[in-house]
Amino acid sequence: MTEKKFSPSREALKLRARAKNKKPKFVRAESWKYDRFSLSWRKPRGLDNKIRRKIKGWPPGPSMGYKGPKIARFLHPSGYREVMVFNVPDLSTIDPNMQAARISHTVGKRKRAQIIAEAKNLNVKILNLKVSKETEEKTEEAENEAPDTEAVERKTAEEKPKKETKKKASKKTKPKSKKGEKKQ
Repeated sequence: MTEKKFSPSREALKLRARAKNKKPKFVRAESWKYDRFSLSWRKPRGLDNKIRRKIKGWPPGPSMGYKGPKIARFLHPSGYREVMVFNVPDLSTIDPNMQAARISHTVGKRKRAQIIAEAKNLNVKILNLKVSKETEEKTEEAENEAPDTEAVERKTAEEKPKKETKKKASKKTKPKSKKGEKKQ
């Protein structure tokens, strides 16, 4: 019979969920009074603001006391700690059991494909993985190293359809008359 592995991150996520249930829903000051105010939280800045002054009987505002448990902070909902990845060597520092990679948004398609291929080899989970046909093709090409150049040329020729040129119908416009001129 297989036993479940004890995962500290799983317990931390349960703790975080329990703490979140106890936390009140923070609302913008007097948003219940005026329709022009949305319910979304805004920091109260007025001198006499009751929420800022923490007056009894007014809704609470966010403070340090509502922090989540320390072991659950910075955990992704999947239970992994997030590590930003900018290039392929960054993957070697990741522990696949405790951490997951998030590819930076500044990374281009080519380098992203290389990172995904290397992550598969290292069994590292990628949190923002969007698999597209281009990415799959590039990872396959990277695995095959040097494919036939003729086959690649044929593929690119098939993928790119020829653009059809359409001539715009020219509209004949009447010249506008100036203020002082009479119409004939």
